[in-house]
Parts: sequence; C-alpha cells; structure tokens
Amino acid sequence: MAPRILYLATADARGHLMRAQLLAHALTAAGASVQVITTSAEGRRFLAGFGIDAPVLSHHYAVQFDAVQNMLRRETDQNVARYVFYPKRMLRDIARLRSSMRDADVVVNDSFHPALLTMGMLPGWRRKIVHVYGASLRAALEGNFQGRVVGWMATLFSRVIALQIASARARIEHDFAYVASETPSRATYRLPTPVAVAGDAAVATGAQEQDPVGAQATPSAVRHHAAGVAVYLNPHFRDPALADALQAGLAAAHVTAHCVGEGYEGRPGWTGRDERWVDHAARSDVIVSAPGMAALSIALVYGKPIVLVLTDQPEQAANAARATQLGLRHRVVVWRGADPASFSVQVAEAVRALLETGQDDSMPAAGSTLAQGRLDAWVEILLGLAEPPESKRAS
Repeated sequence: MAPRILYLATADARGHLMRAQLLAHALTAAGASVQVITTSAEGRRFLAGFGIDAPVLSHHYAVQFDAVQNMLRRETDQNVARYVFYPKRMLRDIARLRSSMRDADVVVNDSFHPALLTMGMLPGWRRKIVHVYGASLRAALEGNFQGRVVGWMATLFSRVIALQIASARARIEHDFAYVASETPSRATYRLPTPVAVAGDAAVATGAQEQDPVGAQATPSAVRHHAAGVAVYLNPHFRDPALADALQAGLAAAHVTAHCVGEGYEGRPGWTGRDERWVDHAARSDVIVSAPGMAALSIALVYGKPIVLVLTDQPEQAANAARATQLGLRHRVVVWRGADPASFSVQVAEAVRALLETGQDDSMPAAGSTLAQGRLDAWVEILLGLAEPPESKRAS
C-alpha cells in the first residue's frame, strides 16, 4: 500500500506553501499518496497554481502583519488566543483533523499550527505527527514573549512550546545553509531547506543574458544591456510607497527587473504570481527579496547575490544575521517607511555593489543538481517516517 501523508501548510506567507507543493509532487512521484491542506483561501489559490488541490482547514489561525511585513505582535497574540480558547475554532479543527488523520501514516505540521502542536502531545495522535519548521522560526516562537511580559511567564510559554514540539513523533528542522541530514537526535532531523529545480531553459541561459526585448543571448562576459534582477515579495507587502521606492532604486541601478508579489498584483511592472519564478532567479544577476528561508536557499543553491529587504519580522532578522555570519553574498536594505528616497538609494547602491562581485557561470547547472539533492533528502526521510513501525521491526 502506498504511504499516506497528510500535509498541513500554514498560509502565513508563501514559504510553507511552496515547500508543501514541492514535497507533495516529489513524494507523489516516489509513490506516496499526499493530501495537502492549508489555512486560507488565498493559500489554496496559490497551491492551485502548482496543481495542488488543498482544502482550507479554517481561516481563524494566522500570524498578523501590516502592509510592509512588520509583525503585529499584539494582534497576533490576540488572534492566536481567540483561536485556541474559542470553542468553535481550535476544537473544531482538531475534530476535522482527527477524521483526516485516521487513514494517514504520517501528518506533517508545517509550521507550528496550534491544533497539531496540541494533538502532537496527546496519545494516539502524537505517534503520527511530524513538525517541520525553520530553525529561526522556532527560536522566534519560543522567544515570542521575551521582554514583553513578566520573565516567568515568558519562560513558561517557551517551555510549553518546547514540550509540544518535543512530544511529537519527529521533527524536521531546516535551514537555508544546512548541508545534509545529520544523525537524528531524539528523532530531530536537520535538513537544508528544499528548493525548486530550475527548468532546463533557465539552466541553459544561466551563464547568459537575454535582451529585454528577446534578442539572442550573449555570454555574460560580453553584456551589452542592463543586468537582470528577480524580485519576490510575499503577500504581506502591499504598501505602494515601498514598491515605488524599490522600483526607483532598481531604475537608478540601471537594471531590468522581473517583479512578483501578490500584494502588488495589477501594479505596472509587477505580476501577482509566477509559478516559475525560480527560473528567473536562476538566470538573474541579483535576487531581491525579504530574508525568508526559501529566498536565501535559492540564492545559495544557484549562486546568486541577494538584496534582503528587512522589516520588523523576528524570524527573518535572524536569517539576515545568519547570512552575514556565513558570508553569503548579500546586502541588507531596511524599510521603515519614513524616508522612501533613502531606501531607493540603499537599493541602488546594494544592487551595484553586488553586480561588482561577479558571477559564477557554472552555478545554475550545479544549482539544479543541489536542489534535486535537497528534495531527495526530504523525500527519503518522510517516506521513512511514513513506514509503519511494525514493518521496520519486521525488516
């Protein structure tokens, strides 16, 4: 019988959803039966673009952000509290999950949905649940109340979350710079963040530049036109002032740009969704994105310098700091909203500086191999976790 996997991907941004569709397709190709569910109608539409039909569990749980991805801590706390304590919210979702989980061999919680965190502590359900999370996200969650409430309350919250995570069958912790799976410690696996494999056309032109109007590609050493930039901003970015300032900075740097962002759909120069954005990133000269795990992984795997658009988002601030520690080719530009002109200057200077670092023309093809290796590692571990313990003992 094919392994049966239930995959809950939260729709707070798009990294969880992108990971879900990558793994769902890879696991299906390996012979598994995969059902993805998510937490918003927008998330369902995003997954549908990748051929994934993902029912919505409920829309009540969501981290709250403003129009430039600053995390709204008080609003998030209130929303989570309402979700957990209102009888018709988390309890109803647990009942629905209980029914969906009945025939599943493994249930993936990507990332930290409260219903599955709770079920992961309880007998019967905990043996099926695997928590998937970024290393920086776990640190941000456990430290959510540090400096905001009385010390003992912050410590208690951190310990409860750690206990919930530790009680489940297994954990997969990922990071953009992890190299390979380490020997699991108490069923905690550490894997590099999965990345989409760029298409053949993107790999073939990765060492070349194409004219904005589609003229024949020329080798990167003989560029006669503007360099190319691949921009991705997740749906929390909706402020037109930020888009104005970003585009002004790119224009000042004399680059062409492929800009993707659901929050800017319909805006001139932007497209809301692009299921093949990784192809543009693989053949770009510079990537521009917030410092999420997926964007940093794409930059690292395909050997691209990246401009990190940093706002008040604790997890991503930690990612940006880690990129600095590891020496990833990047520049950080900070959006605070008070001085768009200064932000434009930051963007232009960052792009110019990264273009001067040069390109490794061998990386797009090598990157596709690395990306496939990352996916294969995830598939191997998830299929292993889906195997019933009885069959493992028998073998």
